[in-house]
Amino acid sequence: MADTLFGARVMPHSMEAEQSVLGSILIDPERFGDISGIIQSTDFYMKEHSEIYLAMQKLFLQSRTIDLVTLIETLVASGVYNRDESVAYMKVIAEIVPSAANIADYAKIVRDKSLLRRLISACDEIGTLAYEQQDTAQDILDMAGGKILGLSEETAKGDFTHIRDVLIDTYAQLDEIIKNKGEALGTPSGFSEVDRLLVGFGKGDLVLVGARPGMGKTSYALNLATNVARSSGKAVCIFSLEMSKTQLVSRMLSSEALVDSYALRSGKLSDEQWKRLADASSYLSECDIYIDDTSGVSVTSMKAKLRRVKNLGMVVIDYLGLMQSDRRIDNRVQEVSEISRNLKIMAKDLGIPIICCAQLSRGPESRTDKRPMLSDLRDSGAIEQDADIVMFLYRDEYYDRESKDGQTEAEVIIAKNRHGSVGTAKLGWFGQYTKFSSISDVEEP
Repeated sequence: MADTLFGARVMPHSMEAEQSVLGSILIDPERFGDISGIIQSTDFYMKEHSEIYLAMQKLFLQSRTIDLVTLIETLVASGVYNRDESVAYMKVIAEIVPSAANIADYAKIVRDKSLLRRLISACDEIGTLAYEQQDTAQDILDMAGGKILGLSEETAKGDFTHIRDVLIDTYAQLDEIIKNKGEALGTPSGFSEVDRLLVGFGKGDLVLVGARPGMGKTSYALNLATNVARSSGKAVCIFSLEMSKTQLVSRMLSSEALVDSYALRSGKLSDEQWKRLADASSYLSECDIYIDDTSGVSVTSMKAKLRRVKNLGMVVIDYLGLMQSDRRIDNRVQEVSEISRNLKIMAKDLGIPIICCAQLSRGPESRTDKRPMLSDLRDSGAIEQDADIVMFLYRDEYYDRESKDGQTEAEVIIAKNRHGSVGTAKLGWFGQYTKFSSISDVEEP
């Protein structure tokens, strides 16, 4: 890209900071390691400075001394400067700083200016795409969000941590568990049988809820969302790619008010049911639950929206099969693989559990034992690989239509648990209320 933009404006840079970084290394070569994680050669505005930094890096990696003689020889050999130019300019940068004490501050200025230049380049590219009008406005918005977010995340890169420091953090976490088990053990699901196996959902967990259509995965996810919002007091965001906001809230009302879902759809409600609905509405309105029913949303779009939510506690996505990749990929297997990988990265970056529903293949239908297995996950094996927890829903009643109405037993099969054991938790299922409950509740809730 050109050095100037919008007429006579010069791209952001600091000649003094760049020279000070290089001069500090010449004064004290041992400080090179202090800035290797802050800047790269591409962060320098002047091409000559970038080449000098690369020469210094080459000497550092070869465990050779970085001084005027070795640096000039390296630069001359690479064709960057001739000998006379090298000698003259090396003296300039060596004399520009009295000491190397502030080298990290100089490096941060260079990095900051580099990010500003890349931001301008990204905005220029976004503007060009908008003028060309070859993609939809939503595609351009998603792409723009991804570029800006990518620049933002680059400023938060980590580095190696010595095990002694990690041990200190681990002991602090154990101490917190002893003092406040509820806070430190993760986000409870609200179902005691499930929590006995999982010990709650951990920060950064990608939790996959798989089931055949009509098994109740949406209802289960909504029950989880309500339980977490109620118990934690944190915000829970729901992305509904299949159902509208109204349909989703109707299900939540039916579950919380214990009003038959058919009565809600038909409008044939008794005075008692109206009262229960009013109480449930009042209760749900106090929960910090946010719903987005945008169709075909991408992970980038989700992340941009979630970053604006304060006190975020959990995210629910219904469901994976309707999500779109940020890139146009013809192969659905590759597309789902990219989506699941990005969902895991998003969960880790945001530090919250993400509950994602997924449809299963017809595999269970052809088996005598119709309980789902990991191989029944559709489209991609990457889903199983990226998820920290994979749980399946199963009900005998789903295949035995002659079973009794009212409460039936449901199984939550923990098929993968990266943090512990696997197993099966038994829950009660009230189909008319689209509600799951702990199996210990032998009567209707």
